[in-house]
Order: sequence, then structure tokens, then C-alpha cells
Amino acid sequence: MERSYKNELDSIDSNQTWELVELPKDCKPISSKWIFQRKLRPDGSIDKYKARLVKRGFNQKKRVDYFDKYLPVTKIATIRTLVALAAIHDLIVHQKYI
Repeated sequence: MERSYKNELDSIDSNQTWELVELPKDCKPISSKWIFQRKLRPDGSIDKYKARLVKRGFNQKKRVDYFDKYLPVTKIATIRTLVALAAIHDLIVHQKYI
């Protein structure tokens, strides 16, 4: 499992997913934990090991520890479905942010 942990950190680093910064004064860090999973092939054999770092944000307080809300990322299949439904019903689709 340790190899998966290192591979995941290397992937995060190479994709510039996040940036390591200094913790501001008067702030305490949020705890986190690693989640390890085995991805299986259809025949049941192990395809790969995955690791992800999960922040335990349930200890945070609004307007004290954070100000912005997290917005989940939409899957491309969901976007395609919505655009297809808009086309079927002759609706106009707007893009708010570019």
C-alpha cells in the first residue's frame, strides 16, 4: 500500500492539484486521513491500488475557519445529458463562467 501512497502524492504534485502554503498565525490545521482502495477488474482481479487524502472538515466553523463553500465537480455524462435534454425541448443553454 505504501507504493500507492507515494504514487498518489507524485500524481498530485505533477498535476499541480494543490499548493502547499504556510499556515496563518492563530489558525489550527484540519486533521486528515488516508483512504486506501483496491480497484478491481471485471473478473475480480486487482487492477490497481488507489489512495486519497481526506480532510476531516467537520470540525470547522463557518466564518471562522472558512468563508467559501465547496462546489462539487459535475461529471461530463451529466453535462451531456442536460445539453441533450435542452436540445430535445428547444431550450437555450447559457454559460455563466468562462
